Amino acid sequence: MCGFVGWYNSKENLKNKKKILKKMTNTLKYRGPDQTGYFYDKNLLLGHKRLSIIDLDNGKQPMQYKQYTIVYNGEIYNTEDIKKDLEEKNYKFSTTSDTEVLLKGYIEYKEKILEKLEGIYAFAIYDGQNIFMGRDRFGVKPLFYTKVGDNFFFASEIKALLTNKLVKPIIDKNSLQELLALGPSKTPGSAIFKNIYELRPAHYLTYINDSITIKRYWQVKEQKFNDDFETCKQKINTLLTNSIKRQMVSDVGICTFLSGGLDSSLITAVCSQEFQKEKKTLSTFSIDYEDNQKYFKANDFQISTDKKFIELMSEKFKTKHYYNVISQRKLAKVLKESVIARDYPGMADIDSSLYWFSKQIRKKSKVALSGECADEIFGGYPWFYNEKVRNRENFPWIDSLDERNNLLKKEIKEKLNLKEYVKTKYEETLKEVPKCKNKKEQTYKNLFYLNMIWFMPTLLERKDRMTMRASLEARVPFADTKLIEYLWNIPFEYKLYQGKEKGLLREAFRDLLPEEIVERKKNPYPKTHNPKYAKIVSKLLKKSLKNKNSILYQLFDYDQLVKLLETNGSSFKNPWFGQLMTGPQLLAYLYQFDYWARKYKIILEI
Repeated sequence: MCGFVGWYNSKENLKNKKKILKKMTNTLKYRGPDQTGYFYDKNLLLGHKRLSIIDLDNGKQPMQYKQYTIVYNGEIYNTEDIKKDLEEKNYKFSTTSDTEVLLKGYIEYKEKILEKLEGIYAFAIYDGQNIFMGRDRFGVKPLFYTKVGDNFFFASEIKALLTNKLVKPIIDKNSLQELLALGPSKTPGSAIFKNIYELRPAHYLTYINDSITIKRYWQVKEQKFNDDFETCKQKINTLLTNSIKRQMVSDVGICTFLSGGLDSSLITAVCSQEFQKEKKTLSTFSIDYEDNQKYFKANDFQISTDKKFIELMSEKFKTKHYYNVISQRKLAKVLKESVIARDYPGMADIDSSLYWFSKQIRKKSKVALSGECADEIFGGYPWFYNEKVRNRENFPWIDSLDERNNLLKKEIKEKLNLKEYVKTKYEETLKEVPKCKNKKEQTYKNLFYLNMIWFMPTLLERKDRMTMRASLEARVPFADTKLIEYLWNIPFEYKLYQGKEKGLLREAFRDLLPEEIVERKKNPYPKTHNPKYAKIVSKLLKKSLKNKNSILYQLFDYDQLVKLLETNGSSFKNPWFGQLMTGPQLLAYLYQFDYWARKYKIILEI
């Protein structure tokens, strides 16, 4: 995994801008602490930071071949297949890196190479005149861009763009609608800041004659489905197992996240069995919070703690497990760092805990496999099986629009019109969904698509920014093209087999996992239940409010903020987003919002 920056101007000699490029590139040093590389042409500057995973000695970037130059971030899991194909066409290779295969694959196939790639990737290729950029199908790896006059900039993270003084940190009406109506999810292609954009997953961009063209190269498709449940179950097992094994390819050590839930457990089980074939021991990692056992209270969404399930899995599959417990003070302290990692407010301590956790893993490993995306594609969330939640008239994970609206100042509320904005984005997305003849199946496919286009990228963005901030590469085997293409056409009654969330996934791996794991109800990512944390973030937010120039005063109703503080956040009745961001998280979010505006020197235009 890596980070890269590009600056193109067809009308100006950029060679005297090297110092600025180096400064931009350096903002991404944690994405690639192992190597730094630059490419200088009259009209194009490229910077690259490398985290070495494959071909540690020879995979340095930017990589050149003939008139072509590439910067790339990601892993191509079918590298050997593509390489063999290219060798048959007389291409020679001087490295074992996937970067060289991707570059020569593009030279041979141009944009059609994207249809052949299996993996997680974002890249840019310069042919001496034009730029081609591509991004993986599900948005695992990031790619942002902006055009300022004759300058075209692109980078792995927004902070690299903002380091150039030509790019302004402007937050306008649309930015606030994204943050306050949809956040931490965002419209595909949005990057929150005015005039900065993110290349959508499954899309490519060409920059030719100073003009941007964007096209989609992949979409789920309707196909006739004839498999019975047993056949379906076997195919799911094969597809997912193959995906996990492919993603174990690495020239450095790998490990797995292990919460004791179904998704992380089956990844751990497959990896451990592969390790044992080579008489190796798999390392697994989990996170919990100081005194959580003491304060935990079960609810409909979080019915149990993880430890006994982790112990069961670690013992059965002979892993070396590392328990990581974060203190409440540390959790609050890294709120600032997690905002910088994401470049705007996201999930508060749900972000910061993952960042801290990733730093602990990185002390012992460079690559980790994780269970993100299983719930979105197998039906793990309440909106898949709870009719009341499913029938909401907008994104099912946003049930707090009234409360969000009430937090705002009257004039801001009127300007932003949060409800209308959400409705518009929801309806725009539904128009993209491939249509099927069965009305009931269409309802579920709408949900599948909404999750794939909105919810999945939100969690993948969080995973990428927090892990890469710790120089840890996270791989996500559930975000596999063949698996998702097959799942798209499976009847939803299969996925909810016997009325259970992720029923199909449970049955597909029943013979591999302990019964307690197979039958365990889904628990979301763990959060703190310690009241000490709410007191800490309340104190931080009060300190922010002492500054009368705070952005909080410009946007939010002061009386509502006071009420939040007095109740430790409980006056906000519904979770801000999904199932997790309740009282303490909202206080932390507002604290982050103030810090972000000051740190990034936000220019507010509303």
